[in-house]
Amino acid sequence: MDRLINTSLTAMRGAMARQTAIANNLANASTTGFRAEIANASTTWLNGQSLNSRAMQSEQVIAANMKSGSVTQTGNPLDVALNGDALLTVQAPDGGEAYTRRGDLTLNESGLLTTGDGNPVLGEGGPITLPPADSISIGKDGSIWIVPQGGDLAQPQQIEKLKLVSAKGSEISKGIDGLFHEVNGGALPEDPDASVTSQALEGSNVNPTDALVQMIDASRAWETQIKMITTAKELDDSGASLMRLPN
Repeated sequence: MDRLINTSLTAMRGAMARQTAIANNLANASTTGFRAEIANASTTWLNGQSLNSRAMQSEQVIAANMKSGSVTQTGNPLDVALNGDALLTVQAPDGGEAYTRRGDLTLNESGLLTTGDGNPVLGEGGPITLPPADSISIGKDGSIWIVPQGGDLAQPQQIEKLKLVSAKGSEISKGIDGLFHEVNGGALPEDPDASVTSQALEGSNVNPTDALVQMIDASRAWETQIKMITTAKELDDSGASLMRLPN
């Protein structure tokens, strides 16, 4: 009976991990540039000196759905939608490089350019800081142009350039911080062909209807394992009653 219970228990853990990924996707259905997480189940054998007679289910987030989301024009000069498979380089909480599709850029009080979730945006020279300006615009290649306060609107100046990269030829993974990272801890090279659409934002690629169906399926899988454990208990009680000595 312990084998049946152990199998059901690991399946329940997998269902919980799947529910967590689905819930996170639903919670970010309206988050700019969000990429839906993909969870996958696999078999993990318990190795020992005897035969490998028991296996656990291991379910975890292995990748993200990189399908593009819908693009909406906003009119905000700091908003950018990344075209194709381009990624925007930001500074991760640990100080290293990370990558995102989130293009709702904003300036904080010190002029530091950040994404909507507060991560500093990196350019060719590091974190981008902009001086006070009468106007700001971002070119298709990611170049940032400003007209200084009191300057001539017909003569904008290029201050910096967004570091746009592509994951082609490299392996990236999505971290718990919601950012993409190079799996070996390195940095992706700048992609000269990457481009953005200014004054626009790309939405999340989560399909809420599909996510709800997945959540119902995961809930049913959980209920099935509960029934399996109940059945195992009933079988164990029946076997124990057969072994009892008559009074």
